[in-house]
Amino acid sequence: MSRGFRSLAAWAGAAVAALLVAGAGGFAAYKARAVARELVDPPFYHVPPLERVQATYAELAAGSEGDPGGVWETFPAGSRDVWLLRRRNPAPGVVLLLHGFGDDRWGTSPALKWFPELDAAIFTYLGRDDAMRGGGPAPAVTFGAREAAEVVDVVHAFEARGVPRNRILLMGRSLGASVGLLALAALEKEGRGPLGGIIWEGAPASSRDFAERLVRGPEDHFWHGALAPLIGNLASSRAARLGGYSREATDLLAVTSGMTFQTPSLAFIASQDRLAPPPVQRAVAARFKTSRAVEVPTWHLHCSEILGPGYAAQVRAAVREWFPSRR
Repeated sequence: MSRGFRSLAAWAGAAVAALLVAGAGGFAAYKARAVARELVDPPFYHVPPLERVQATYAELAAGSEGDPGGVWETFPAGSRDVWLLRRRNPAPGVVLLLHGFGDDRWGTSPALKWFPELDAAIFTYLGRDDAMRGGGPAPAVTFGAREAAEVVDVVHAFEARGVPRNRILLMGRSLGASVGLLALAALEKEGRGPLGGIIWEGAPASSRDFAERLVRGPEDHFWHGALAPLIGNLASSRAARLGGYSREATDLLAVTSGMTFQTPSLAFIASQDRLAPPPVQRAVAARFKTSRAVEVPTWHLHCSEILGPGYAAQVRAAVREWFPSRR
């Protein structure tokens, strides 16, 4: 083989390699932008019309399927309004229902049926639903960095209304679980005692980890090993800039490092979850002094479907243990 031919072959190989690298880089940049947009503004969320929200609230107030219903009232907590379903009989406590990624207070409200013995409170992080109904720009989702502070505000507002924090329960699934855990860490660091309890399921480990897992999706592909971590890092970094928050503030293991939560916990761990890594769920559950973890062979947000009536039974058993009736 002549020297000229070898040089040409080397040049061609280098050119092909450069094209492959450029193509991979272009794909990574495109994918990172798309994932970043999804992190700050979930494309599948469509704010429900107020008429539909009000109809749902009326049905919940009327009660059904063993739930006694109640009377709705609203009150301010920091910069947010909270909707509270007060039971007709005195309740031993209140559950604050925290919505997940791409959801709002309306989407979370039916879960109050799992807590027939408690008053139930709901609100939408950052007021995204009201902003969208008003035609304004929707505040960016910050993956718990700002949302958790609003949960702290709501707990403080309940305390100001005479509800002790040991009579307040947090319940969250998906992003709502992360928000609840991050808020609980801030509340316990205040040194004013534990909450009544926290029930959580499928907490994303961090915005960076969740971004990578969005890239990976439901199935593995050959390029994931090389590109998914890079794209996840780029996407979460871009999302943090767009939302004006620190990615570190969303990292469950980092924020709770060295803590032993005094608040009792019930965790539903989806052992096949691709969005909320089971090892992180187990590690966080182990940071509670009093903890029960129920492992379910499913993935994100499907524990209640797999367990059926057993899911509500676990929830109500925890409530009876943590909130002895006042009657």
